Amino acid sequence: MDELIEEAVGRVIDAMYNNLGEQMTLDDMARAAMFSKFHFSRIFQRATGISPGRFLSAMRLQEAKRLLLATSLSVTEISHRVGYQSVGTFSSRFRSSVGISPSTYRRLGGLTPQVCGTTRRQHLTSTRPATLHGQITAPHVPAGLGLIFVGLFPDRLPQGRPVRCTVLTRPGQYELNDVPLGTWYLLSYSVAADRDPLIPNPRDEGTGLFIGACGPITIRPETRVRPADLRLRPMSRLDPPVLLSLVGRSGMSGSRHVVSSGVSSSSGPPSARYGPDWGGLEREPVRTSRPAARSSRKRTSS
Repeated sequence: MDELIEEAVGRVIDAMYNNLGEQMTLDDMARAAMFSKFHFSRIFQRATGISPGRFLSAMRLQEAKRLLLATSLSVTEISHRVGYQSVGTFSSRFRSSVGISPSTYRRLGGLTPQVCGTTRRQHLTSTRPATLHGQITAPHVPAGLGLIFVGLFPDRLPQGRPVRCTVLTRPGQYELNDVPLGTWYLLSYSVAADRDPLIPNPRDEGTGLFIGACGPITIRPETRVRPADLRLRPMSRLDPPVLLSLVGRSGMSGSRHVVSSGVSSSSGPPSARYGPDWGGLEREPVRTSRPAARSSRKRTSS
């Protein structure tokens, strides 16, 4: 990416963070980037994968997550501090993006099970679903990686419940079963084992957060799905914030309320039953590995 563009977009992201409680218009953002409004929208989308407005909304919710855990401010006070005039609107947006209400997020300390493997009614289809699989690789991390979330979303910005997801305990093979027909984005996220993942600074970069993405991946009837591989990379300040709620290793124990869509072969890493949060964007097209004969089976926790 052009260094001038990256610097301009970075200035806007800094301005967003410094003015989360204020109403920031597209004109304000373009002025901070020192580009025309029309040109700014295009370069911001190209640099981050999403629009300026969606990025700002994600930053506000991420800061709200931090304040819920790091302060004793009320939900109403936090909603006003991050730019919402209505606490009802704030709570609704928080729930739809993070998966639980602000008060529940605070009560659980930011760690909560994320149901994997369930399909929303609008994603149900009478056509036989597909299986998506591939390899997750990662750079060397001295402290090691924590849990690795792998999820399939209908959008480049992962919000709400994933269509399918699984959690790996280490890099390696993943598998998502019963993937409905449609166009999806594969997104992955992990945190270094020595980093506190609960209260990240929204402007942190290169400090233990790792992400990866590919897509769009289109699932069509009677079409063989090629393997989709992901390589995790350090998160940068141009990546949208993490929104989905986290799960810690203590949450790895079984739960009869959770169904995992991830199944590991005998040579692959075990999959957990919960999904931690992930925030990211499309950085590269789908990369496929050489197809290999393999068998799979669906596994659920009772």
